[in-house]
Amino acid sequence: MSENVKKEIENLTKTREEFYDFLDANIKKDSNDIYDFSDNPTLDAKSVYELFYKLNYQARKLRGSLYQTYNI
Repeated sequence: MSENVKKEIENLTKTREEFYDFLDANIKKDSNDIYDFSDNPTLDAKSVYELFYKLNYQARKLRGSLYQTYNI
């Protein structure tokens, strides 16, 4: 596997963890460890967008690296 692809997978994983850390800090979970939206939690839209944008950016970078590495 290309070192670049490995690096981008690690970056994607880190960014995904940041996104879930944000959700964990702002949304309660039910007894099955599933996010419970029944209280209609209000999230800061800008923060959600910033985290999603980072996650999406890393996914797009990884996609490009995979295309290049595997001649897709």
